[in-house]
Amino acid sequence: MLDSSIRLPGGYRIGLDGILGLVPAVGDLLAALLSSYIVVEAARLRVPASVLLRLVSNIGLELVIGLVPMVGDLFDMVFKANERNVRLIENWLDKPHETQRQSRWGVAGALLLLALLMLLAIVLVAGLLWLVWSALAAS
Repeated sequence: MLDSSIRLPGGYRIGLDGILGLVPAVGDLLAALLSSYIVVEAARLRVPASVLLRLVSNIGLELVIGLVPMVGDLFDMVFKANERNVRLIENWLDKPHETQRQSRWGVAGALLLLALLMLLAIVLVAGLLWLVWSALAAS
């Protein structure tokens, strides 16, 4: 329901998550809250911590990128963290050791990506502040 409940012309599907993401900030937070239900159910199944972290990192990645206007909304509709998370749980049920090992790498990759995005945001804000400061000092 969150990722594929609405069929668009051409056969592509979006869900409630993508639509909620169109509402600035609040929609992304609400979508992340709804997505956390899958993580709670995975914990009830006693999914290992590395897999749970990967589930949470999928939601976190979608939340953080989803906060970027327009680009984030498109990312929400394509990334589909909820479908990824359900597949991850199903894979863990079928092949627990392999999925757990892959999840460690997935979490590391997601954390690296988030760190790079945060660094980019800091650089952009610092550049903007420098431009403002330079403009004020010149006048």
